[in-house]
Amino acid sequence: MKALHHTLLLLLCSLFSIISLAQPKQEYTVKDKKAIKQYEEALAFYNQRDFGAAQLQLEQLVQTRPEFVEAQFMLAQIYDETGSTSMAIEPLKAALQTKPNYYPAGWLMLAECYFAEGNYDEAEQALTTYMPYPKNDKLMEKRAQVMLSSCIFAKKAIAHPVPFNPINLGESVNTDRDEYYPCITADQNTLLYTRLVKDDSVREGKQEDFYLSTKKDSKWSMSTPLREINTPSNEGAPTLSADGQTLIFTACEMTKGSYGGDRQGVGSCDLFYSYKTGQGWSAPQNIGQGINTGSWETQPSYSADGQTLYFVRGKRSARGPVEQDIYYCYLNDKGQWSAPQKVPGKVNTDFQEESVTIHPDGRTLYFSSNGHSGMGGLDIFMSRLLPSGNWDTPINLGYPINTFRDENSIQVTRDGRIALFASERDGGYGGLDLYEFELHEMVRPDPVTYVQGTVSDKLSFKLLEAQLELIDLSSGKVITQTYSSVSNGSFLLCIPSGLDYALNVSKDGYLFHSENFSLKSYLSLKPYTLDVRLQKLRQGAQIVLENVFFETNSYTLLPESKVELDKLYSLLQSNSARKVEIGGHTDNIGSDEANRVLSDNRAKSVVEYLVKKGVDANRLTAKGYGETVPVADNESDEGRAKNRRTEFKVIE
Repeated sequence: MKALHHTLLLLLCSLFSIISLAQPKQEYTVKDKKAIKQYEEALAFYNQRDFGAAQLQLEQLVQTRPEFVEAQFMLAQIYDETGSTSMAIEPLKAALQTKPNYYPAGWLMLAECYFAEGNYDEAEQALTTYMPYPKNDKLMEKRAQVMLSSCIFAKKAIAHPVPFNPINLGESVNTDRDEYYPCITADQNTLLYTRLVKDDSVREGKQEDFYLSTKKDSKWSMSTPLREINTPSNEGAPTLSADGQTLIFTACEMTKGSYGGDRQGVGSCDLFYSYKTGQGWSAPQNIGQGINTGSWETQPSYSADGQTLYFVRGKRSARGPVEQDIYYCYLNDKGQWSAPQKVPGKVNTDFQEESVTIHPDGRTLYFSSNGHSGMGGLDIFMSRLLPSGNWDTPINLGYPINTFRDENSIQVTRDGRIALFASERDGGYGGLDLYEFELHEMVRPDPVTYVQGTVSDKLSFKLLEAQLELIDLSSGKVITQTYSSVSNGSFLLCIPSGLDYALNVSKDGYLFHSENFSLKSYLSLKPYTLDVRLQKLRQGAQIVLENVFFETNSYTLLPESKVELDKLYSLLQSNSARKVEIGGHTDNIGSDEANRVLSDNRAKSVVEYLVKKGVDANRLTAKGYGETVPVADNESDEGRAKNRRTEFKVIE
């Protein structure tokens, strides 16, 4: 992970090189012809990308001619390009002390070097010298402003560190190679990540592949390569759907048919997808030109509701620096991806954003950036979705989570407590390792639970593909929509805390199934298990309408009932030949007659609602059963709640 100051340093140094190359020889800052010849020989080596020879020449030259400003600047550029940023400081200081006004942007270069090393006081001093000079480049002016605010932020952050205790995931996950870009399923039992592996058959002897580990008894199993997806080329930055059934990932420079499926690329790096089947993973397919372009698309993050895809799009500008922003697209009513747009609000900057992650709550975005006030390099930030649809001002996760080095590839578990990330630190197994740590409360997302299970036919037990919708009862808005698996009928659906929900499971030719989840005061957020048995739409089929509610001791429908009753209306309209009964039931509190009358009136209220919607009254019968058909013990609050119900039955 390369420090982001590097691209700006290249820009600054390149501008200086252009200036110096454009000048007549007699305008060099020294008149010594031998020194000038040695400098121009070093410049020729540099242009041939022979940095070693150029560096040797320049180091000898500045020893004898420390006042040779151009030589000092070029030496600083070579140090930075070869990864020795700290060594660039001395030649920059020498050049600026000799001629402070010769190249004012050199002060910004010096500040970048100090900042990249976490020397915030020195960086601030260099910036203070640079700021009064006239500016003719808006990008460099913005970078100076961001860096100055970052120096102030960093010093305060160090004085007020956040809680942080990273724990290595262990030898079953980590090796002496780099492991990074983790993703985890909603049940927190499947971990997929990228590993930089040795491969002597490819350029540079290394490539990126996917590895998978599962959790059992609170421990991660020995990771194994994802053989159906891995190829001799690079695969990286994966994202899994909440149920682990869909994989979206990045592959670069693919050609059609090279490794099975449609692995032909549109740009240098594209997004591909694969589905989990009974036999493994399907052959990856290109996600399409609507999303992939001639630039590179990478680092996807798939929302838990399966409706929105976030990713990073980047390209190299004509001036040198990388332009990289976070985009999103969503599935429309036809099941097609919309045209990608930059995420609205305050996330993207003029600099570099990457490593985006949307939490299962759908309202909290984590990403890395060097365009907001931070500690240096790439810092990890969090932003929340506003009611307007824009993303709010990002919050830096704080020190020591962020440092002057690059931090990225964070994942946060559904409960919002634990974060996974990649880091190279003492005590690891070598290179980047995957760690977990408890996330401090200020930057936690909304906690999320989930319901998982299977959908099957009630009589034949055949596993079914069915549609599942999680609906906010107060607004009627569909929060999440997904389908049970074609191969095994399984599903996993995330449920954000703080609302009351209806879960509707439906399939053509069957009665729908409904469940109610009240999470307004649900603190434990334990997962739900639900095996749904759908009944074919035939005479005698019967369901409980779990989301039809009345005022206490009244037959007045509550507004939250509209969601379920509208589903019932749609079912009746799609099956216009069916006649049905709406049955009302009560517990045993009160007299038999009072309960019968109450249940009868409640059934009639439902019938009246449906008739007003447009259902033929001749198709509907209302009947009150009172307390005569209990389905649970009336001795407990829970049992009585189950007996107070409204049922729907096909009678013809």
